[in-house]
This record gives sequence, C-alpha cells and structure tokens, in this order.
Amino acid sequence: MPKSAIAKQKNKLTVTKISPETEHTAADTPICEPEVCDGKNSDDEAIAKIQAQILSQEKAQRMAEFLGGLGDANRLKIISLLANHELCVHDIAAAVGMSESAVSHQLRILRTLRLVSYRKHKRKVYYQLLDHHILELYRVVCEHLDEVELNCC
Repeated sequence: MPKSAIAKQKNKLTVTKISPETEHTAADTPICEPEVCDGKNSDDEAIAKIQAQILSQEKAQRMAEFLGGLGDANRLKIISLLANHELCVHDIAAAVGMSESAVSHQLRILRTLRLVSYRKHKRKVYYQLLDHHILELYRVVCEHLDEVELNCC
C-alpha cells in the first residue's frame, strides 16, 4: 500500500509519494507558491485540478461508514485475533472476554462491512478476515501507531 510523506523544501510544501518499490519519487508541484499566495485570490485552473482529485460524495460516504465500523475497540480486538487465526465464536469470546452473543453481534457488523467472512464446518462457524486488504490495513495501522509511539515526545 503506497504511503505518503509530507516534506518541506525551500519554503514549498510538497507531497512525495513513497511506494514499497522506491524510497522517493518526484515531488508534486505545489498548487500555491507561498510567495504568490495572498489568501484572497485563487488560480481557478489549479483549483479545478485539485477538485478533480476529491472523492465522490458516494465514495466518501462509503469510506466513512467503513472506517466508522472500525471505530469500536471490541471489533478491533476481534480483528486482531482474526489477523492471526481462523476462529469460531466460542474461541473468540473466550479470548476477548466477551459473551458469545456479544461476539456474534460484532461479527455480524464486521460481515456487513465486508471485513470478515466465515465457513461452516458441521455445527461450527469459523471466521477469518475477508481478504489480504483487510489484513494489510490492520498491519499498516498497527505499524503506524507503533511508529508514532516511538517518535512521540
């Protein structure tokens, strides 16, 4: 998953794309030069260019719902288990210290958000993360939080 880094070069704020394949690629040209920007007049062409990069309302809404679904500590604990194991409701409940009913409720939400999938084997239902994107998202967020802790204060 590509990362972004913000760099300040010669009084210009630029965004540099960082991909796993290369450390740095060419920086984008700043939209507004600090020496030129008076805070009152905008370059209509430049504004149109950046407006074309804004998420559509529909996609922004879908992303907000998706990310909002991750905004629950219990669901994140369940995801952390499923990042490493395929588990049944009973085992998830025992591991996170919740009732099976509460875990089933959280898993239903995670299924609705298309974060987890399940398979049935006899009378048991086993859950796993839906695909590698969810696992990658989980790992990137964990990595980011670990970096913030190391670089904090």
